[in-house]
Amino acid sequence: MPIDPTREELLTLSQATKCRLWPSRRRGKRPHVATIHRWASAGCSGVRLETVSVGATRCTSVEAIVRFLEGVTRARGGAGVPAPESRRVVTSRARTVERELVSEGL
Repeated sequence: MPIDPTREELLTLSQATKCRLWPSRRRGKRPHVATIHRWASAGCSGVRLETVSVGATRCTSVEAIVRFLEGVTRARGGAGVPAPESRRVVTSRARTVERELVSEGL
């Protein structure tokens, strides 16, 4: 799923290094900006960090970081990370909930 700038808050790749989702690594440091760039261009375990270009600046989002971490975990055979639902499934579920709310008069 690509980044949707209308729904996701954009972060420059430099700002993304400060994201609390990254685990602290050596001596409590977060990933270096060069590492974030590498994950965006070459990927990790076959998964690339999603980015968008805003002028000459590459940006990502917290949601894209979450998708990246989940993808890397799945690629490495990690357990406990559910496969992402397709847009069709999410839309179908939303319509079902909406019908239930309408039928209850809400």
